[in-house]
Order: sequence, then structure tokens, then C-alpha cells
Amino acid sequence: MSRRYNIAVVGATGAVGEEIFRVLEEHDFPVGEVLPLSSARSAGTEIECFGRKIKTEELTETVFEGREIDIAFFSAGGSVSARFAPFAVEAGAVVIDNTSHFRMDPDVPLVVPEINPEDIPLWRERGIIANPNCSTIQMVLALKPLYDLYGGISRVDVSTYQATSGAGKSGMEELVRQMQDFFAFKLDESAHEAFLHQIALNVIPQIDTPQPNGYTREEMKMVKETAKIMHADFPVSATCVRVPVLRSHSESVTVTFPEGVEVDVEKVRLALSEFPDVEVQDDLEHGVYPMPITATDSDITFVGRIRRDLFAPNILHLWVVADQLRVGAATNAVRIAEKWIEMEEV
Repeated sequence: MSRRYNIAVVGATGAVGEEIFRVLEEHDFPVGEVLPLSSARSAGTEIECFGRKIKTEELTETVFEGREIDIAFFSAGGSVSARFAPFAVEAGAVVIDNTSHFRMDPDVPLVVPEINPEDIPLWRERGIIANPNCSTIQMVLALKPLYDLYGGISRVDVSTYQATSGAGKSGMEELVRQMQDFFAFKLDESAHEAFLHQIALNVIPQIDTPQPNGYTREEMKMVKETAKIMHADFPVSATCVRVPVLRSHSESVTVTFPEGVEVDVEKVRLALSEFPDVEVQDDLEHGVYPMPITATDSDITFVGRIRRDLFAPNILHLWVVADQLRVGAATNAVRIAEKWIEMEEV
């Protein structure tokens, strides 16, 4: 990388915004000027990044003017991106948006750099690159090498076990508070605001709003986004569940390959282990498999419990775990920025 890039982070005080700064530092990203942006309520908050303290500024329609921002990361909710991302683009920045607002826009590329980097140049249409849903990212990272190995996929069924951090800081805080209330024998009195029901000592089989087809919005994101990222139209059915885990999502994935395919587990392990940013942890006898507690703070997607179906030789079962604040949000956004720079500097 031949020069340094001025960046803005919208939602700088949120869980994903904070993680973006961490990942940028860890990746030794070529940062020039830094503009942390937040709501009026949080403006003035000091954040520490790149060895210095910087005060956040309020996000406004004019804040990008004259700042020469090259890359603007948006992580403050879909309505915020809808309103303010065009102003960042107009001021000359490429926007990397972590919300769902632009994902299915046909003129906006939806990118996981290890899978579809060729879509990145489409950013010129709108000046925006969309970051996929966290659950989608880790799933497609496991699916792509298998799709290539067997020349296609016929169907995917996935059940997710999603951490409370998927609902931001408030979700994690609610779990911690409820567990504290439990040990103080006050759980019956504990309020829930981040989730529809008590999350401590519970699982909630609903994430996001119900849709007319009986699925939730979160589940339909996985269906639609997978097709757009992989440029493939195989059916996906998802059941998304919130679990009392602080961080890192887990997924039980069943992959059906075309008729005539006979799954070879060793070839599957090899294909996954050779794919960028994927690691196989699969030794059931010795208790080795991916778990949220070991995936947290990692940029890797971990895959284990790899096994062929007992009754159909063309069906494979997997367990996939990744830190959704990193792999599913901040790290993927930074990887998009790195790939964008690589392509722009050619």
C-alpha cells in the first residue's frame, strides 16, 4: 500500500465501531486521519485508537465536507446509513456499510473478500460496499470451498446459536445483569429490554421481526444474502436462535450436494483447511471442536463436527463458529477496505 487513507467510523462508540478500531490497529492498516462519529448524545466521548485519544464528533449531513475522507465505515443502524451514507459518498468517500440497508440493492456489491472480491469494483455505481449479515458471513466462508469441491450445492439447512452481542452492547449488558440477578435470587424481577424474553438461562427462537412466510427477517437475510454473495441459487432454510452467550455465533449446517455426490470427509477437511481464514477443529475423541469461548477475539472461522449423513451419502453436517463482532462485522469490513485499496492501487 503506497499511501495512507483517511477514515471515518460512524457508530464509533458502539460494539462494532470499537471493534473496527481494534482490527484496523491489529492489521496495521495504513490510516491517515481518523474521524470518529457518533450520535449527538455520545458526541465528545473520547476513544483510544492508534496510540492517541480522539473525541467523537456528532454525525451530521455536513460533517464529511472538506475532510477528505477516503473510507467511511458505517455501523450505526440502517436508518442512519440510509440518511447519512450518501453525504459521505458525495464528499468523496467509499462507504463500507455494516447495516442491512443497502445489502440487497442491485447496484451495491455485497462482499466477503475471500469469496467474491470481483464484485468490489461495482462500488462505483453508488459509492457503497455492503457488509453481509454476521451469520451469513461465517456460513458462506464454510460453504464456498465445499461448493468448489463438489461443483455445486443443492440445498443448505442451518440453525444458528447467536450470541447476545449480536444485539450490541445492550444485549450483552442485559445477559450480564440477568445473571447477576439470578445469583442474587432476583431473576424474577429482572427486566428485559434488548430481547423479547429473558435471555439468561434461556434460548429465544426468534431474532428480528416475523415475516409473512413464517420466517424471521434475520433468517431471510441468510437466504437472500447467500445467493447474492455466492452467485448461486441453491435453497437455504434458516432457523435463528438467540442463546445466553456473550460473544461469537455458532451454526449447525447441513449441506446437501447434487445427486451422485458421495461425500468424502477427509477431502472436505482438506478443502476447508486450505481455504483462506478458515480453520478446521475436528477431533471429537479428544473434545476438539469450535466453541464460542475459543473463537472470541479471532479473525478465523472455525469448522468442526464434520460428518457424512448416516442415510444419504450426498449430505454433510458441519458445526461453524466465529466471532461475529470481528469475522461477522469489523474484520470483514476491514478486509473489504484492504481489498478495495489493493484494487484501487493497481
